[in-house]
Amino acid sequence: MVFIGAASILAALAYSGGPYPLASNALGDLFVFIFFGLVAVCGTYYVQTLKLTATVLLMGADVGLLITAILVVNNLRDISTDNKTGKRTLAVRLGTSGTKIEYSLLLTGAYCGPVALWLWSIFTIWILLPLVSAPLAWRQIHIIRRTTGGPKLNHTLAATAKLAFFFSLLLSIGIILSL
Repeated sequence: MVFIGAASILAALAYSGGPYPLASNALGDLFVFIFFGLVAVCGTYYVQTLKLTATVLLMGADVGLLITAILVVNNLRDISTDNKTGKRTLAVRLGTSGTKIEYSLLLTGAYCGPVALWLWSIFTIWILLPLVSAPLAWRQIHIIRRTTGGPKLNHTLAATAKLAFFFSLLLSIGIILSL
């Protein structure tokens, strides 16, 4: 746990500071996925059970995909200003179209996790409960595709955060009901 704590602190400092800020060099998305998804979920599980499983890694990936989607909306909104200031986020490098595709893939990927857990008979049908929020995800993908950028994406940023919360809550309920 000391290693995870130290790595998390170093990652937080390296995210926007130091000689090579991760967020300014197209690595922010990856580190958000790792630390807010995999490390957060797997670390919490490990502290309580002293073990890790592939199932927990998959759930951490689902959460990480959704949390990364929040960052992607933020970076999509800021492409023009980041580009002017020399900040080379992944969104700046991918451009508007590529970033919109990334967002769509992140949301779609998150919904594959519960389906895989059910198909592999790891959990009962209750694990599919997060699919209830799929229409919200589809709506967000549709909005992102139509929005040109800038401040218009502030609502989408908040809606993506709400989607991540709702999905995670439904996933938790699905796990409990599957036990």
